[in-house]
Amino acid sequence: MYVLVNGEERPLNEKQSVEGFLLNLGIDPRKVAVERNLEIVPKSQFTDIILADGDKLEIVHFIGGGSKNVSDAFEIAGQVFNSRLLVGTGLYKDFEETKLAIETSGAEIVTVAVRRVNVSDPSQPMLVDYVDPKKYTYLPNTAGCFTCDDAVRTLRLAREAGGWDLVKLEVLGDQATLYPNMPETFKAAEMLIKEGFKVMVYCSDDPIAAQKLEEMGCVAIMPLGSLIGSGMGIINPINIQIIKENANVPVLVDAGVGTASDAAFAMELGCDGILMNSAIAKANDPIKMAQAMKLAVESGRLAFQAGRMAKKQYAAPSSPTAGLITS
Repeated sequence: MYVLVNGEERPLNEKQSVEGFLLNLGIDPRKVAVERNLEIVPKSQFTDIILADGDKLEIVHFIGGGSKNVSDAFEIAGQVFNSRLLVGTGLYKDFEETKLAIETSGAEIVTVAVRRVNVSDPSQPMLVDYVDPKKYTYLPNTAGCFTCDDAVRTLRLAREAGGWDLVKLEVLGDQATLYPNMPETFKAAEMLIKEGFKVMVYCSDDPIAAQKLEEMGCVAIMPLGSLIGSGMGIINPINIQIIKENANVPVLVDAGVGTASDAAFAMELGCDGILMNSAIAKANDPIKMAQAMKLAVESGRLAFQAGRMAKKQYAAPSSPTAGLITS
């Protein structure tokens, strides 16, 4: 007898429960979600469901992908956050660096990808061992999904693994640009919202598309600043401003930030927050860049609140001209 686990054949003892099978693999049942023959197995039924010969299992988990200014807190789907910087958990050299960068950034929300558990070596460390989901709000995302069905399936598993219904949806169009596939995004958002998910959605910088996503019930709109991982900065400020001006839910720039000035600029446009990963993780010193991004987001927010001076075509003296000494 055997079962297919994450694409690999594994021997199966007779009358073995899901929990027993996980324990025999050396996997902590509390840290994973299980899908059996395309049906999610609730954790409450791990001990009751008996595996059968030929069952197909997917076992997944989450990977890496200071003082609070209460007066400037912002809200997403009823949850209040003080840091307007959201960070990803991927691309770091190890989980220890991930942990230090997140702590330094001051972020309260971290995005996590959902990937298969390594059943060949279940002793490998997991993100939850370094980034405490009780301290941070885990935001499961659908990074790497190119279809509505794959995105929805991934987030169903994510909810089962950790119980979170606040999620980040992204459905990509192609490998070269990682640009959002908006028709598939609309389909996935509609399905997830009907199932009770609170959907923060990565989208194009099209104000009409953004408005449609809000009308559907998405809890936050996340237009790209530029292509994912490109570091090109905010190349579409006018569109982002239009989206923000017409939105009644938070608008967060997602993708494209390369350095601190990009983050400050995005916040000066009036955005409610920024999500970034590569800009910190791929820096020569991710810890220092995390600190820089924290300060940049705070500075850009203050500049937006202060209101910048008007731009003029010609110079205007800053010193008074009355009483000027002239020849």
